Amino acid sequence: MVVGGRPYWCHREGGASTAPTRTSPVSTPVVAGSPTVGKAVALRLLGGLRVRPAGSMAGYSRARFGPAWEDVDGNGCDTRNDILRRDLTRIRYRPGSSCIVLSGRLKDPYTGRVIHFVRGVRTSAAVQIDHVVALGDAWQTGAARWTPTLRLRYANDPAVLLAVDGPQNEAKGDSDASEWLPPNNAYDCRYATQQVQIKAKYRLWVTPAEKRALTRSIATCR
Repeated sequence: MVVGGRPYWCHREGGASTAPTRTSPVSTPVVAGSPTVGKAVALRLLGGLRVRPAGSMAGYSRARFGPAWEDVDGNGCDTRNDILRRDLTRIRYRPGSSCIVLSGRLKDPYTGRVIHFVRGVRTSAAVQIDHVVALGDAWQTGAARWTPTLRLRYANDPAVLLAVDGPQNEAKGDSDASEWLPPNNAYDCRYATQQVQIKAKYRLWVTPAEKRALTRSIATCR
């Protein structure tokens, strides 16, 4: 994604909703990319989500979620590099830095293939940071009425983020689970349970089609 002429290396997301205003998410621990809750818990969480049509995208922009990859945790490292450090292996840092990732190895969950990441203008986009529940999807299902502070927190929450194959991230765009699933079918269970946990944590709703798709994917969990 390119905003204002600068690459953000996140998926395309697109606009507004009529959800009730929320000032803070519920406390439901989830770390994207890590083992998620079991099938029964995922179905229970899904059953607790509100079901309603998607809201409007009117008024949406990436800027409504604050500056891209803000250092919200104050650790001196931007969010993109935080996620690269978490999800990549065989990491090499910029000399003198323990933050800026120059290269590494990603076992991409969306395709199942190994990607060798190399930082650079022409190469960084090979690995992008996905909002597992896209910002555009979040906007249409509740985030349009959030405070700017909560939107900034969501956009940089490690529980929402995952380092993935760049082209697949771009193919996903704003899509929810009824519109896009990872081509790696073996990841369907984890992807669906991550989405459900995120939506439960932030009190986002699901559309009828999205709920059906998530139910099907969770049914593949063992």
